Formats: sequence, C-alpha cells, structure tokens
Amino acid sequence: MSGILRSSSLLRRAMWAAALKPTLGQMPGQNRLCSTANKSDIGSGVPYQSSNTSESSTAGSLPSEADCVVIGGGVAGCSALYHLTKLGMKNVVLLESAKLTAGTTWHSAGLVWRLRPSDVSIELLAHTRDLLHDEENGLRVDCGEVDPGWIQNGGLFVANTKERLDEYKRLMTLGSYYGIESSVLSPKETKELYPLMNVDDVYGTLYSPGDGIVEPAGIAQAYNRAAVKHGAKVFEECGVFAIETKEGFQSSRQVSAVHTNLGVIRTNCVLNAAGGWAPSVGALAGVRVPLVVMKHAYVVTETVEGIRKCPNVRDHDLSLYLKLQGDGLSVGGYENNPLFVDKLAPDFNFGLYDLDWDVFSTHIEAAVHRVPCLQTTGIKSTVSGPESFTADHQPLMGESPEVRGFFLSCGYNSSGIMLSGGCGKQIAEWIVHGRPSLDMLAFDIRRFAPSYVGNADWCRERSHEAYAKNYSIVFPNDEPMAGRNIRKDPLHQELLEAGCVYQERHGWERPGWFMSSAEKEKGLPEVLPYDYYGSYDNHSTHENYIYKSAVEQDYSFRLPKCFDTIVDECRACRSTGALFNMSYFGKFLLTGKDAQQAADWLFSNNVGQDGKVTYTCMLNKNGGTESDLTVARVPQALMNVKGFSQAGGADDGEATPLYVACGGAVATYVQYHIQRTLQDKRFDAELIDISSQFGLLSLQGPISKEVLQLCTETDLSTADTTQYGKQFPLEINGERVWAMRMSYVGEFGYEFHVPMESLVAVYRSLMSAGQRLGLRNAGYRAIDFLSAEKGYHHWHSDLRTTDTPLEAGLGFLCSKTKDYYGSGVIQQQQNSGISRRRICLVSDKESGVPLFGNEAIVCDGKVVSYVRRAGYSCSSDQWLAFGYIETEPGVKLTDKVLAGRKYEIEQMGIRTPASASLKSPFV
Repeated sequence: MSGILRSSSLLRRAMWAAALKPTLGQMPGQNRLCSTANKSDIGSGVPYQSSNTSESSTAGSLPSEADCVVIGGGVAGCSALYHLTKLGMKNVVLLESAKLTAGTTWHSAGLVWRLRPSDVSIELLAHTRDLLHDEENGLRVDCGEVDPGWIQNGGLFVANTKERLDEYKRLMTLGSYYGIESSVLSPKETKELYPLMNVDDVYGTLYSPGDGIVEPAGIAQAYNRAAVKHGAKVFEECGVFAIETKEGFQSSRQVSAVHTNLGVIRTNCVLNAAGGWAPSVGALAGVRVPLVVMKHAYVVTETVEGIRKCPNVRDHDLSLYLKLQGDGLSVGGYENNPLFVDKLAPDFNFGLYDLDWDVFSTHIEAAVHRVPCLQTTGIKSTVSGPESFTADHQPLMGESPEVRGFFLSCGYNSSGIMLSGGCGKQIAEWIVHGRPSLDMLAFDIRRFAPSYVGNADWCRERSHEAYAKNYSIVFPNDEPMAGRNIRKDPLHQELLEAGCVYQERHGWERPGWFMSSAEKEKGLPEVLPYDYYGSYDNHSTHENYIYKSAVEQDYSFRLPKCFDTIVDECRACRSTGALFNMSYFGKFLLTGKDAQQAADWLFSNNVGQDGKVTYTCMLNKNGGTESDLTVARVPQALMNVKGFSQAGGADDGEATPLYVACGGAVATYVQYHIQRTLQDKRFDAELIDISSQFGLLSLQGPISKEVLQLCTETDLSTADTTQYGKQFPLEINGERVWAMRMSYVGEFGYEFHVPMESLVAVYRSLMSAGQRLGLRNAGYRAIDFLSAEKGYHHWHSDLRTTDTPLEAGLGFLCSKTKDYYGSGVIQQQQNSGISRRRICLVSDKESGVPLFGNEAIVCDGKVVSYVRRAGYSCSSDQWLAFGYIETEPGVKLTDKVLAGRKYEIEQMGIRTPASASLKSPFV
C-alpha cells in the first residue's frame, strides 16, 4: 500500500479491525489454515499517532550555503542533526523529500535493548537510553514539550537450550563492566516475572530491567525539535535530484553542492541518512551504498489481560520478539525467507505492504507457543514495511572512500531506533572532529572492499544470511556461507586438496585450519555457492555440505572439535616448522617525489632504510592507533618485477618506492587513511594497491632456515639474511622472491613476497623440501594462538583507534627524532605518563571455560575492565587474555604492582583465578 496514511485513517482501520477480532489462533501456521476472509479482515497500520506536525519544517527559503546538509528525515537523520548542533554546528540543514519519519522510522517497533555481544554496540545503545532516561541531562531538556514516549518495562531474553543461555551469560558478563544490571532467571523465576509465559521448554532467561520501549516518531520529533532549538533548519517536501562534486588534490572528488526542488545549497559536507533510499542518494554523487531493502513485519494484538507490567521478550531460538504495546503486544521476528524489495519507489511515503501470511506464519506459531493465551487474542492490525539491511547486519557509517565530504548513516537493520542516539553522536563527531570518539570500524563503510562492494549478488546473499541468522547464537568463530569465493589466490585449490578449511576476510578466502588425513577421506571442505538455506523454491539446501559441517564444529562456547587440530599446527610451528599462506594481506606501494616525507609523517617509526623492514604504527590526531603494519623500501634489483615496475621513478634517480603491508581484513581502511592523509597534507605522493598482484608465504619454525637453504643458492649464513628485520631478494628454484626476516608467530622465519604467478611454484618448492623435515601447512587459527602466546598485538582487538602505542606497550615504535601524525599526544604521554595500560592475564586451561574475548576482568573482587583479545598457549596449556586497565593517579603500573593484586577472569558467571603481567610471560 502506497501513499500517505494520516493518523485518522490509521485509527479508523485499527477500530475496524478490532471489531472483527480475528485471533492469532486463526492465523495460518504450520498446521493451521486461514481463510482469505480472515486475512482481509485485518487492517494495516502502525500502533502510533502520525508524526506529522505543522512545526516540523523551518519557515522561509532554503539557505544558499550550509556547513552540512543531512538528507533524510528519519530517526538517523534527525539524531545526527541534533548531535551536530550539540557540537556547535549551527549552519546545518536537514532535507526530507516527504514528511519527517515517512520512510522506515514511522512503522518501526521501537524496542530498546542494552545488551549486545560487542562493547562498542553496548556503548552506542547506552547513549540512546541515557538520552531517553535522564530527566536532568537527556533529550527532554532540549526538546521541550515533545515526548519521546520512553517506557522502561525491562527486557527478557529466553533461552531454550544450555548453549543459548551460555550466550546470554556472556552478554551479562560484558554488560557488568558497563554497569548494566542483568541476571539469569530459572524457569520458575521467569514464570513469576511473566505469568503468561509457557516455560515448559525454557532452559533459563536473562532479565535486564533497564530495557524499554520508545515511540519511534516521538523520539525522531524530539531530536528534530531539539536540533531546531539549537539553530538547525529543517525542510520537508524538499527532494534532492543532484549532488555536485568538484575535483580536489590528486584527482580526488569533493562534495560541493546539493541541488533540490527548492534551490541549491553550497556545501562541502553531505550526510546520507536516507534509509532504504540511501543507494539512490549515493548514486547522485557516484557513491556505492551496499544495502538491500526487505519487507519486515509485525502484528499488533488486541488487549491481552495481565500483560501491562510484563517486560519485552526476545526468544531467539524461536526467532520471536514480543513488545509491550499498551494493553496488547506487537509480535514479530526474523524469518529465513524474507521478501526482497527490488526497487523502493521514490514516493513510497508512510507506505505499508499487505502482510504475506505464508512468510509471517512462523512467528504466529512461535508467539502462540510461548504465550498460549494469544491463541484466542484478536489481531488489531498488521505492519509490513520496507527496512534496509546490510551484508553483516551492521549500519553503514563514516566518510565514503569515493567522495570527500560524503558521509553515511544508513542501513540500520531494524535497529535504527535503539542505535539512533549513539550513532547520531558518533557520526556528528566524525563530521565535526574528523573521527568518532569510539572505535567504529565495525560500522565504517571502509570495512568493505571496493572489489565487491558494488557486487549486487554478494550484497543480496550476505544481507539475506545476516537477516536470517539475526537471532542465531553469535559464536566467536562464525563463518558466512553467503558471498564466498569472491577473491581467491592461485594457491586456493592446492590448499583445498590439502584439507584447508577456509575463512572469509575482506572478500578473500584465507586458510583457517587444515583437516586431518582421516577427515579428508570423507571429502574436501569446498565452499559451495550460497543455497539461501533452502528458504526459497529456486534454491535447494546442499546435501552433505562438508565445509558447513567443518566450520560448525567450531560453533561452541566450550572447546570446539577442531581445537586439537589447531593446537597441533601450533606445536608443529614451535617444534619443527609451518608454512602459512598470508596472501590476502594488503600490499601497497607508496611512491612519488614526497614518498619519504609522507612516510615520515604517516608512520610513528623511522622507515625507509635500505635493506630493512620496519614494524610501525600509523596514528590519528589523538594518538590512537589506526593500524600496525610493516614498511620496507623496494630493492633496486626487484624494480623490474611486474607489480613494482608500475611505480616508476627509480630510473630517474628517485628513491625506489616504499612497500606497505598490513592485515588483509583492514586493507581498505588502511588504504583510504593513507590516501586521505596524502591529500590533506598535499604530499606529491601516490599509493598504489598491488594486493592482487603479490602473494605472501610465511615459513616459520626451527627448520625454516634449513628448508629455505635447500631451495636457494643464496648464502643464508650472513647477517644480512639472518638478522631480524632484514629484507633481501633471492630466487627459490628459479622464481624471484622478496624475502623478509619477519615473524608474527614468534619463531625464526621468513616472509616471502611473491608475484602471484609464481606463488604455486614457490609454495611447492618449500613444501617439497620441508616435508621430510616435518614442515606442515598451518592456518590463521594457529596464527591467532601463536601470536597471542608471544604477546603480539592484533589490530582492532587489543590495539584500536582509541589506544595509543604507549598504552598498548608499543612505545618502542614511536620515534623520538621526528614529528609524525599524532606525535604531539605521544610526547605529552611520554612526559606526563599514562593512565591506562594493556595487560596480559594467564589462567589454567582446566580452571574454567575457554576464553574468546569480552570476558570481564576482575581485580580484588571488582569488575575493572573486559578482555579485548583471548588466545591459547600451546606451550603451557594455559589461556591468555589481553585487556586495558586504568591506573591510579601517581601509581606506575609494574609487574610488581600487578602481582600484589588478586586478578580473576569472569566468563559466563564463572570467575577463574589469573596471574597478571604487562607482557606475555611466554615472550
């Protein structure tokens, strides 16, 4: 149904439907039939008043210029507008093509939960709730008489299995650090809290009394009113039909103007908050926005006796939510076969679709099972509207890699209301300060690579899987089945035949671990085309899907079945040797007249010395770590190798280019951070992406030197080939290779940077020479354990954009002889000291449950932090955990100070004794 639904028509439809009173028990389900008459008896309409008010728009004409133009008048746009004004930006304009909230916001459910399996998400949700809940400093202070409609009735997560309750206990543990009150209830206690609930098959529940609900249009109007109060301008019925850009430094593109039906606004900043229409808005500026639109639905019941004081419910195992709606309930969930909207009409304002009962019936069945009295409860109305969804069920935020000044805040996956406050604050900081205060990589548009972000099949597949699995248990090592085999290196088939179980990172298939010979006899773990879990008639579920079965071995909060296999790979690396394929790494050339000057500014360490590869950090203006990576100058002898030769310049007497290598999962993030810095500082330098042209093999372990010497005529006994950090060209059985004495696993070893066309030959040479000495294949799961054992950092887990190198124990990577990006903050910390520090905790394997990250760190009985990264020591059979703790004023944190305190790690409600130190004890 299209067109604008006014409040009066909604009320008439609701009253009409209420009089007829079809019941949930009469709705179509697995074993039920529903007549066409019954279905048509139910009216469409949201259970709220219309958001349209005469005070939404600003009187007068469109301004000729603005500091920022927000496109989209839903809750995301209104929140961003409000937070921009809170940061002092007054000349800011919001444009809405119809009326405020006309897209998705008006028909949203309005649930506000606080517990998520992510520390950043918890902080974002907390800010939204604080704005609603805080009567003295919250949104009500700024928005005047507009009532956001906040009701704190609590939230209840229902677990039907022990494993689900384990997941909830992990949420409770992480939430405890942030002061979120929650508790695990028995079925009996659950029944006392929610008398209408059937608890016969309930294993337990998690109760969070601070959760609640909000009226979607109410909170959006509150943001809007507060923003206008602080000087913002809002224009409804103002459609955007063009976004003008101009060419900037080094052919970059910059937003310059927004063209609308009411006039032109000159601006250097646009925020795309257009929800399901965001791809169309992005296209106006040449920006790809990877989201899809699906029909998302819920039904509103008639009065349910005894429901008023009950909390909202999420029964993830039944894919069901029950939201308190006055004297009734809103019932919804996430089905496996959602309906895609291929083209969202530009004028689909305040529009709803007819509910597809065949799709929705699974939620009816679940609701009647969980709350049996709904069997005879009437349905007041149905709500089926367009929602935008993304490939990983996280919003799209930040500045576009393609156009400077074009920001995004869209793709909220039905969480836009509850995330609105936190995300609005962060995107406002991004625009005003150049970066958010939280580590927002999981939301940053740069988490996706340009090579596939415009691939419609990838976006559709991954978005479907993320939607269908939204209520699935979030295991630490979950792997997608959708959108696979996008990027494969030449070794893919060779390693598959060796039993490689692949992981997907940044579009690349990279080795996870390798099956045993016995497992391989059952078949190879090949990743097959996505089958949509058999949810649609044109897709059948794969039979005997070996890869899916292999990765599902890992889906546990206890020791997974593949644990011993991974530990065997670790022990082989420590005792003999292992060969790792790390070809998915990001690899770049920094070249041009100002390349060295640019590198001196970009990187905290001194880089560019001939014959040396340097480990360094790359910081932001706050001293936070944007990445850790390696930098080396390309040897002159390799400049005619395909890939390096495209950099040019060396024949004219210029220095050879600098080679930058970083983790593949963050390659796009690193690439655009460097390019933005080159543009901002106007360096005459260029960054060239050669990731797909070069492979990377890592030979590690006690036998690595002996194996390599069997494959090359180069003398490996000299200091230039044995000293750590040295780099040199050589040939491996006739193939030209760039060798680096580097290791991310803490063993003597080499990295080989190899042209992709030579990758298979080099791999075969090394493996052939090494197998008789005990060399074996190993994957990234082993790298994770081995690097943690040595205390090495993993960017974006125990090293983030909010952590300085000094706080992370990486002060040795910060030069004292030059100025670099962020050096002022580092120098200040060096002079005055730091107030927080990364520590390592060690606990016995047998003393508790495995560690995965997000566990609570307890000091002298008090929760003081949480685990950023966890790992396992195959040398001592102990668990390792890394996190940051605050230090008391005037107290220098030392191993002696740590030893004088009692540390524990809390996981799923269980506290395990742990020893603490500033570095891993296994270094």
